Amino acid sequence: MSNKTIWPQGVAKPAQRALAAAGIETLGQLTQISEAELLKLHGMGPKAVRHLREALAAQNLTFAPNAASRPGD
Repeated sequence: MSNKTIWPQGVAKPAQRALAAAGIETLGQLTQISEAELLKLHGMGPKAVRHLREALAAQNLTFAPNAASRPGD
C-alpha cells in the first residue's frame, strides 16, 4: 500500500505537486487555506481549485475565507 495522497479526479499532477510542496496532504488541511492563497501556488489553476472545492463540499467542508474578508485582518 502506498502512502501517496489520493486527490480527486481532475486535479492534475502539477497541482498535486504544488499541494505536496506546500505540505498539504489532506482535504481537511484545505479548510485552513483560502482559494486565493491556493491559486498563488505554482502549478495550481482554477480547474484544480474547482475539483478540490467540489470534493470539500461533498464532505460539508469549505476553503478558509479569503484574507480580505477575514474579520480582524
